[in-house]
Amino acid sequence: MKNASEKDLESLLAPFDRTFFDPSQRFKVIGTGSLGGKAHGLAVIQDILAMSWDNTSFPGIDVSIPSLTVIRTDVFDAFLTRNELHKIAYADEDDSYKAYAFQKADLPAEILGDLRALVEQVHTPLAVRSSSLLEDALSEPFAGVYETKMIPNNQPSVDERFRRLSEAVKFVYASTFFRSARDYVRATSHRTEDEKMAVILQEVVGSPVGDRFYPNVSGVARSYNFYAMGRARPEDGVVSLALGLGKTIVDGGKCWTYSPAYPTIAPPYRSSVELVKSTQSTFWAVNMGKPPAYDPINEREYLVEGTLQDAEEDGRLQYIASTYDPASDSRTPGTSRVGIRVLDFSMLLASRELPVNQLVRNILAVCAESVGAPLEAEFAMTFDPPRFGFLQARPMVVSQAEVTLTEADLRSDRTRIRSGTVLGNGIVDTISDIVYVKPEMFATTSTRAIADELADLNNVLTSSHRPYILIGFGRWGSADPFLGIPVAWGQISGAQAIVEASIPDLNIDFSQGSHFFHNLTSFHVSYFCIRSGGSDSIDWQWLQSQRIVNDRKFTRHITLPNPLTLKVDGRSGTGMVASHE
Repeated sequence: MKNASEKDLESLLAPFDRTFFDPSQRFKVIGTGSLGGKAHGLAVIQDILAMSWDNTSFPGIDVSIPSLTVIRTDVFDAFLTRNELHKIAYADEDDSYKAYAFQKADLPAEILGDLRALVEQVHTPLAVRSSSLLEDALSEPFAGVYETKMIPNNQPSVDERFRRLSEAVKFVYASTFFRSARDYVRATSHRTEDEKMAVILQEVVGSPVGDRFYPNVSGVARSYNFYAMGRARPEDGVVSLALGLGKTIVDGGKCWTYSPAYPTIAPPYRSSVELVKSTQSTFWAVNMGKPPAYDPINEREYLVEGTLQDAEEDGRLQYIASTYDPASDSRTPGTSRVGIRVLDFSMLLASRELPVNQLVRNILAVCAESVGAPLEAEFAMTFDPPRFGFLQARPMVVSQAEVTLTEADLRSDRTRIRSGTVLGNGIVDTISDIVYVKPEMFATTSTRAIADELADLNNVLTSSHRPYILIGFGRWGSADPFLGIPVAWGQISGAQAIVEASIPDLNIDFSQGSHFFHNLTSFHVSYFCIRSGGSDSIDWQWLQSQRIVNDRKFTRHITLPNPLTLKVDGRSGTGMVASHE
C-alpha cells in the first residue's frame, strides 16, 4: 500500500535490539533496504491503529499487530550475491532443486547474532512470511504467490531452534524463484529479476492445547463484497471465518462466509444437508508434538490437520459450532446436545460479551477510510484472553465502470455462457480462444492431472500472448482436490475469464478470502459461477463444434474465427459471453 512512503514510516520502525515481545515497540527491523509490500502494509496499519483506533470502544479486547521483526531486502541481495545463487535462481530448474541449493547456502553473517538472540528469548510458534516488493502493491496487488512457513520454535535446544528458523528464512527466499511465482510475475508488467524479498518473522496468534497450537478463529474481511446477495450491498463488505490457522481460508478451503451487515443470516444453501456438507470439517494447527520427518522445503512441515472431534476434545467448539439433528432437520447453537457439529459461528456472531462482528466492521472501516481504498484484512483471534491479531492488510481493486446487461443480451441465441453469479465488471471483446475441461472426462480423482494439463496449455497461450476463457468444474484454486481443480495462479495466469460449473450435489460458495480470489480481482479476471437447476448455462454443444487446436486427455483448446464479447455487470453480478459467427 503506497499511500505512505517507507521514509514516512521510519519513525514507527525500531532496529532489532534483541528483544521481541516489547509492547512499546512491536515492529522491529534487521538490516537495510525495503520492508517489502506486506510489511509496508502492516506498518501503515500500525500507524492507523496508533492514530485513529479507539481502544475504549471494545474494552478487554487486545487489538494489535502481533509482534514482528522484518529482515529487509538488502539481506536478500547479500544472500544471493555471496552464495553465487543468481544462476540457479533464474535457471529453468525444478523448485526442489532450487530450494535445496538455497538450504545449502549461508545467511549473511551480520544477521546471525540477531536471529539467534530472537530464538533464545522466544519459545512460541513463529510465522516466517514473505514480503516482496511486489506483494500488496496498489496497482497490481497479489497474494499467495510466495511461501510462508510456520515453525513451532519449541525445541529445547537453542541451536535447533536457530537452525529451523534459518531454514525457514532460506525457504521463503527460494520461493521467490519457484515456477509458480515466475509464471505469476510474467503475467504482470514486472520481471522476476526486479523482485526483492524481505522476510517477516511474526508471532503466531493462538494458544497450545496438547500437541497443537492454533487460534480460536481466523478470518479474512473485505470492505467490498463482489457476491452480495439478498439485502446485502457490495459496500457492506464480506467476512470469512474458520477454526484454526487462516490457511483454511486463504487456500480456498471450506469456511463460513457472511455479510457483516447481516451476521445472523446464513449463506443461501438449498438444504440443511447441503450446509452440513459445505462447512468446515478440518482445521490447521502448528504441530508442537513429536518432530515430523525432516523436510525443510515443505511449507507444511510443521503443520498438522485436525478434525472437529479433535477441536471439541480441545474445548474449542462451544462458542463457534452448532449441533445439527437430522431427525428434526434443525440446528441448535452450541455443543450441549448430541448430533453433528456444524461450524456456523452463530453464538460468536450473536455475542455481546465478545462482539467480534462489530469489531471487524469498525476496524475495517477505519483502515479503509485512512488508506483511501477498499481493503482486505487477515486476522486471528483468541478468546481467553480476548485478542484480535491484525495479521495482514492489502488493497482491493474494484472497477467502477458502468455496464448494462439486458434480458435480450442474456437470452440471445449467440449467448454461449450466462450466469447470475459473476465476479468482475466491464466489457472485453478481444478473446478468441477457449480452454475447457471435457465434461465426460471430469472426475474429482483426476483434478491434479487436469491442473497439470492446464498449466501446459497456459504456457503455450501466454507465450503467444493469447488471452483465453477457461471453463471447468468445481472450485478453482482450492487446495482440496475434491472441491475442484487445485491450480496455482501461475498455472492459469493467461485466463481473462474463468467459468466454474458446479459439481452435482456440491454447490460451495467461492471463498472471497482466498489468495486465489484476491488475484482474480487484482488482475480484472471475471469469474462465472454456473449453478445447476437455474437459468445459468453453458452451451456445450456449441463449444464441442468449434475448431480444435490442442486435444488432451482431460482438456481441450479451441479457437474461434471472431473474437467473443464478454460483458459483466458488477452491480447486479450478472454476466454473459456471446459469439459472433
